[in-house]
Amino acid sequence: MDARSILAKLRHDRPLSGDELAWVAQGLADQSLSAAQAGALAMGVCRNGLDEAGRVALTQAMCASGHVLSWDLDKPVLDKHSTGGVGDCVSLVLAPALAACGAYVPMISGRGLGHTGGTLDKLEAIPGVGVMLDEARLRAVVGQVGCAIVGATGDIAPADRRLYAVRDVTSTVDSMDLITASILSKKLAAGLDGLVLDVKVGSGAFMKDLDAARDLARALVGTANAAGCLTRAVISDMSQPLVPSLGNALEVAEVMQVLCGDVQGPIVELSAALGGVLLAGAGLAPDAAAGAAMIEAVIADGRAAERFGKMIAALGGPVRFVEDWRRFLPEATVVREVTAQHAGVVQAMDGEALGLAVVGLGGGRVVERDPVDPAVGLSRVVRIGARVERGQPLAVIHAARPEQADRAVAAVRAAIALGDEAAPVPELIVEHLG
Repeated sequence: MDARSILAKLRHDRPLSGDELAWVAQGLADQSLSAAQAGALAMGVCRNGLDEAGRVALTQAMCASGHVLSWDLDKPVLDKHSTGGVGDCVSLVLAPALAACGAYVPMISGRGLGHTGGTLDKLEAIPGVGVMLDEARLRAVVGQVGCAIVGATGDIAPADRRLYAVRDVTSTVDSMDLITASILSKKLAAGLDGLVLDVKVGSGAFMKDLDAARDLARALVGTANAAGCLTRAVISDMSQPLVPSLGNALEVAEVMQVLCGDVQGPIVELSAALGGVLLAGAGLAPDAAAGAAMIEAVIADGRAAERFGKMIAALGGPVRFVEDWRRFLPEATVVREVTAQHAGVVQAMDGEALGLAVVGLGGGRVVERDPVDPAVGLSRVVRIGARVERGQPLAVIHAARPEQADRAVAAVRAAIALGDEAAPVPELIVEHLG
């Protein structure tokens, strides 16, 4: 086998065999596949797709390209993954909440991809936090704290790590096959007993319409279950940011307000729905509703915050971060309101455009080596259905330089549509699958 013949088959929309996909995954992992060939692979799969057998084969091959963890613990090993959105910081709430409910959560997460934020980038907005742990340290943190949100080390699905970076800069992010293989190769390598997938749909998601989201959810659930990991999916709305902030430190601030009991709203509702599914499937709750109630309880009484604080300290962050989090998070030097130019009701918003505005501020990457400014982003983003008067804020921009803020003002105004009619508020939980 050789790369050129495999890429030619892909270009001509001919199915690749399991052996060919295994060869490709190994080439990604050991660098024998060049950067140009990796980019061509991503573009070919994005344009022509894989069949079901090919999707499963690629996922398993990418998982097997590195080390696969196994656990010997007294409670189930569980995890959650989101297909990506804006203002989506559920992982930082759900991982410690699950740990407080008795599960173990080795959450292998990623960085920002395209217009979406990355969980690892958010964690690294906290001074001192290091997310790249070797296996011994990961096992120690999970065993002691109950949860650890970390990046994939070099020996966990190395094929995915290389392809992930390529996808971000070649406009091949929104491929059902590549999303499925990327998510599940890391999750299967973590040695999980159960997984729940939060499949986003709407303007801020990669899947803009419900049919596409359903197809992705079915692909993920089918592939993961075929590989032996009990998996369910929830389709959730991403027609607007989940929390009213976009940007790494700003989203951590939203999380801390939730964990400290100051804020409820969509993030708690979604965390409870996802956690309830996991706890019920693992036998830690009699059903999903009871599991959701358990998640809400540990958030409300501070047990989730306690686990989060222990995790941050174990990852090298401040020991008293939960007690004094405002002191530690970085702040932007330029803060500017984006005001409404006329009165109206928020009809809709372009979540992808809002995410790209944050990337333009320096809060995400245009190429994979770009540094990320943890302080920049948007806060106080209005919600669909809200009425605003002329001159009232639609959002607040946090920027490093005035000219960046100027560009973001125009982008935010263009992304938020105002009208005269009342606008229905979209349901957060759209469907359950699996």
